[in-house]
Amino acid sequence: MENKKAKKKGSSKFKLFLKVVLLLAASVMICATAYGVYLTKKAEHAAGVAYEEIEEREISEQRDVKAEAATDNVSILFVGVDDSEKRGQGADNSRSDALLLATLNNKTKTVKLVSIPRDSYVYIPYIRDEDKITHAHAFGGTLATIETVEELFEIPVDYYFRLNFEAFIDIVDALGGVEVDVPYKLNELDENDKRTVKLDPGFQELNGREALAFARTRKQDSDIERGKRQQEVIKAIASKASSFTSITKYDDILEAVGNNMKTDMSFKEMKSFFSYLTNGMPRIDTLSLKGYNDMSTGTYYYKLDNGDLEEMKQVLQSHLGLIPDSTDLSSTDSSSSSASNASDDEDSVQ
Repeated sequence: MENKKAKKKGSSKFKLFLKVVLLLAASVMICATAYGVYLTKKAEHAAGVAYEEIEEREISEQRDVKAEAATDNVSILFVGVDDSEKRGQGADNSRSDALLLATLNNKTKTVKLVSIPRDSYVYIPYIRDEDKITHAHAFGGTLATIETVEELFEIPVDYYFRLNFEAFIDIVDALGGVEVDVPYKLNELDENDKRTVKLDPGFQELNGREALAFARTRKQDSDIERGKRQQEVIKAIASKASSFTSITKYDDILEAVGNNMKTDMSFKEMKSFFSYLTNGMPRIDTLSLKGYNDMSTGTYYYKLDNGDLEEMKQVLQSHLGLIPDSTDLSSTDSSSSSASNASDDEDSVQ
């Protein structure tokens, strides 16, 4: 009889223990879910701060219907601007300091990344004339830059990201730095034009200020090599971001950049591209435009090689699925190093 009472008492204690455990587990799950929702909302809010549609442009004129980020091949234009009042720039008349175009193939989950030399002599639809591509932003802002790139490659630009120096620094710092190979000793200006960035050659981790100086320097080589360094930093950022396992991890980045970055990509569309990173680092093929230096007018221009440009158009159009598959020019060495340093001091809008 006493044995039965003892068993019953023990059973009651076990049931009570089980109820407490289940209650605690349920509480943890509810809290975790609520926290996840909170972080997602924070990320969504931060993305909303950065969101900026381009007036009178719902879709690219190169598209019949708007591309769907979740299912279609798309292109993204990264526009780096120097909007420092100290350097006579400002938000309204800043030239683009860096231009990189990425095409993303949804089926293969591959990326082609093209660096466009800032002094490239191209047709700018906004002024209906030819000039340096860097001046397009000064003439007509982001829209003029997008239309110029679309004209150059004959492909749609589906999304843009416009970042100033502070945004670039904040992104790299929010990631905890990026690893790149510094080719030679650097003693460079920082974002405030003070010579505070000193780097030794070799593979190393850079913080935001150091990465910016690394990406901008061109005193010791050329604008083409500068473009390659920018591509290397973008790949390093993608590599670091691919280690994140949740979309909420990007909240720190989105909050860090604040008003220093603008994009026409919604939070929902950003989440669609998460699949490119969740399975590790995607294949990113870096491409450069061949050309030659031209000082015949007294002003430095980088004249693009027409044959190479036509091949580049086909590669990008093919990667977006706009034409049948063509010859793959995905070699990271498909570039010319002939761009001179002559462009360093020529900064006024002609």
